[in-house]
Amino acid sequence: MLLGRKCGRAGNLRPVSRGREVQSRGRETPVPAAVFCGKNRGKHGTQIKVRSGGHDYEGLSYISQTPFAVVDMRNLRTISIDTRGNTAWIQTGATLGEVYYTIAATSRTLAFPAGVCPTVGVGGHFSGGGYGMISRKHRIAVDNIIDAVIINADGQILNRDSMGEDLFWAIRGGGGTSFGIVVAFKVNLVTIPETVTVFNVSRTLEQNATQIVHRWQYISDKIDENLLLRLFISSVRSPAASNGNRTIQASFTSLYLGRVEDLLPIMEQKFPELGLVEQDCIEMSWIESTLFFAGFPNGSSLDVLLNRTQPNFAYFKGKSDYVREPIPEYGLQGIWNYLNEEDEYQTQLQFSPYGGALSTVSESETPFPHRSGNIFMIHYSVVWTTNSPRHINWIRRLYSYMATFVSKSPRAAYFNYRDLDIGRNNIEGNTSYKQASVWGFKYFEINFNRLVRVKTKVDPSNFFRNEQSIPPFSSN
Repeated sequence: MLLGRKCGRAGNLRPVSRGREVQSRGRETPVPAAVFCGKNRGKHGTQIKVRSGGHDYEGLSYISQTPFAVVDMRNLRTISIDTRGNTAWIQTGATLGEVYYTIAATSRTLAFPAGVCPTVGVGGHFSGGGYGMISRKHRIAVDNIIDAVIINADGQILNRDSMGEDLFWAIRGGGGTSFGIVVAFKVNLVTIPETVTVFNVSRTLEQNATQIVHRWQYISDKIDENLLLRLFISSVRSPAASNGNRTIQASFTSLYLGRVEDLLPIMEQKFPELGLVEQDCIEMSWIESTLFFAGFPNGSSLDVLLNRTQPNFAYFKGKSDYVREPIPEYGLQGIWNYLNEEDEYQTQLQFSPYGGALSTVSESETPFPHRSGNIFMIHYSVVWTTNSPRHINWIRRLYSYMATFVSKSPRAAYFNYRDLDIGRNNIEGNTSYKQASVWGFKYFEINFNRLVRVKTKVDPSNFFRNEQSIPPFSSN
């Protein structure tokens, strides 16, 4: 269903707030009409799916087992930068690449802390958390949101003042689509140096990768907050073997907010095991670093950030975990065994360090609870081209193996890495608080309770729903 198609006008809907910003960011869209139309079709209305970038891991923004309509935000992608106030209004159909490109066109010293994939949509990414390469210094996207425009279940257009602080709290980490359709976010931009330093250094098992990764766990969340040492682990063909044997490769893909001359002493003091040298490092601007981490070749035009298409894998499965105590070497060796079971380049583990500014925020400040005490987050992924359940079984077995080494009670997960394996709502009928809490506490921990209270207040009929949407208490 196209936005507003066959719906006509939605009565006398108009912005609740009288502010010009709300009117200009809500009134011109047909989104209220889509809500009005969907809510008044049948006994329970037509289920609404909201898509901004199409990166939803489980496809919840565009597929369902029940009848639905898609509200596709792709044409609502205006980005307005205020360099005097260091703020921006960003419509939720924009992609991260478009956001970064637009910021860089106005300033060399402003940036925004969000993800590395330029085709990710703002709507889902911002409302679910938004971790990125400058997050140890500037926290995550939700921590920098200062206003929003949302269309609620009654078709009203609300801003922060008119929606109230509870709903504003909920859509900054609790996901927007449980509560309404977020049209735009106002964010604080952050100040970064004109020159940053990047490096991508890889070590194999033959180069002591196990010991280096083990050591990384003890320093990655404690090192200078200007430095983010991200780690990618995969099984590759051994460069030292002529018989096709495989090895494990650990790649440290990292960003330092400063020059190489300041980075090297930090690495020598805190992480000499990696053996970083000046020749490994490249100085560049922050916007150039977004190309580097997105995997574009050196010298690529910044215009590639405006490309909204993405590589398509036939099949993909992702999962996540949080680690609060270092994984022992024998635990890492067990992971290596699992990685070698799948074909080369089909699997990858991503270790994303926390600490720094991320630890300065209370776990209840936003619905995103993964703050102090977390060393790093694990992202598991497997891709394949031929339909077979064995790959799904493989990642589930690895996830089961990891239970000993990751967070417990609850075993935490990152909402933006959506995973229906950890629980889901009923396909038809209501879902109880008890049933939803199985997955809800994994994503949101104790914040799940407040999210349910907000949902009960703003959408008691559960119009905005999906397989992992927040249920109202009335669904019990």
